[in-house]
Amino acid sequence: MGEIQELKLILREETSPFFTDEEIAYYLNKNKNSINDAAYECLLLKAEDDSIALPGGLTLANNSSYWLRLAKKYKPNGSRIL
Repeated sequence: MGEIQELKLILREETSPFFTDEEIAYYLNKNKNSINDAAYECLLLKAEDDSIALPGGLTLANNSSYWLRLAKKYKPNGSRIL
């Protein structure tokens, strides 16, 4: 399995599409091909407020907390060797 396919699985792109393959490749490259770092950044982007309010009072809830919970699994620990 390639890196893009693996990242698409982590991001749940099949059930909740958000990124194009080119965007996923961009974030992989930006994060020096670290799947975990790219997953963290992409999941944070998916967590942006996506609630919708339609005329007539119909609202679709924001599911950002779901994406933030997934992002926690990939959050860099910040430790560095000095």
